[in-house]
Amino acid sequence: MKLYEFAPTRSIRARWTLQELDIPFESVSIKLLEGAGQTPEYLAINPTGKLPTLVDGDFVLTESIAIVVYLAEKNPHKGMLPTDLKQRSQLNRWMMFVVTELEQPLWRIARNSFLYPEEQRQPADIEIAQGEFRKMAAVLEKHMQGREYLVGDRVSVGDFVTAYTLDWGNEAGLLDECPTLLAYMKRMYDRPKAAMRIKDAMVSVGLA
Repeated sequence: MKLYEFAPTRSIRARWTLQELDIPFESVSIKLLEGAGQTPEYLAINPTGKLPTLVDGDFVLTESIAIVVYLAEKNPHKGMLPTDLKQRSQLNRWMMFVVTELEQPLWRIARNSFLYPEEQRQPADIEIAQGEFRKMAAVLEKHMQGREYLVGDRVSVGDFVTAYTLDWGNEAGLLDECPTLLAYMKRMYDRPKAAMRIKDAMVSVGLA
């Protein structure tokens, strides 16, 4: 099994899941900042040029959420997905919430702060996106009160997805009014097999 990754990206979700599941894998580092995601060789594997990409034999899978669910479903004995239909549906609900309501404004902030060429940035959208993130983070803050995990009474891949996204929001300075989420994120990253925090991943590739 191979994981094509770049440390500070959503690759963290896939790596975290592999580590928690004790799945041996080969890491293939794609140096995005040097344009390695746009080479013909990598585009033949993942036409979007993005990360992560999982290769399991002759099976290729992109999109971090699809990857973590695939890995959990392939290893059901590890119990990283609820078996109850309603709990599984709730897990799907919250993972979709995280990637649409929390991750989407974080991407807008990043794109308009440094990813887009300066002439394409829309500074006014940063403040709008920050407000949208805070509003939706408050919804998750309420959901997590009194809970140890995102859904049910045991850890799932949804917790790794959520903790990574909250770490991103925290790096953007947007979780100051969410003590429950900060405590939850810390619990997840305190797990022995957790992936690197974003700030450490940035250091590992010379970005901080």
